[in-house]
Amino acid sequence: MAERPTTSWRHGIAHEAEELAAGTLDPDCACMAGLFPEELLAAIDAVLDTFEGDFPGLAEASDTQILAMVERVVLALNTVNEAHNGGAFETDEREQLCDYIDTSLTEHGVDVVALTARHGLERYQLADKWRKW
Repeated sequence: MAERPTTSWRHGIAHEAEELAAGTLDPDCACMAGLFPEELLAAIDAVLDTFEGDFPGLAEASDTQILAMVERVVLALNTVNEAHNGGAFETDEREQLCDYIDTSLTEHGVDVVALTARHGLERYQLADKWRKW
């Protein structure tokens, strides 16, 4: 099952905290907790909860239904990003979120390559129409 990016980010925060406590990381080099405050992670998880709630029956969904689902999750992530001064997602985070969406759809029976091709897109352009992050 696709791992949420927030899970990875929380692991990174915990790892940094352990290194700080052990004295093996210079506090000036610790950045994870600042990049990913719990308020941000909770907001992203709420968006992904809603996205995952649409998974049942996804394999039988039409292109229009699938694209509407992608649009909803991307627009909701836009809102989260905007609420954090438009800077919540850097390049790595954007890629991880897009990969999570793609992998989740694939795991639930959507042929993302075929879906995007039918709409004149490359696979990794699935979220681009709506994405502002």
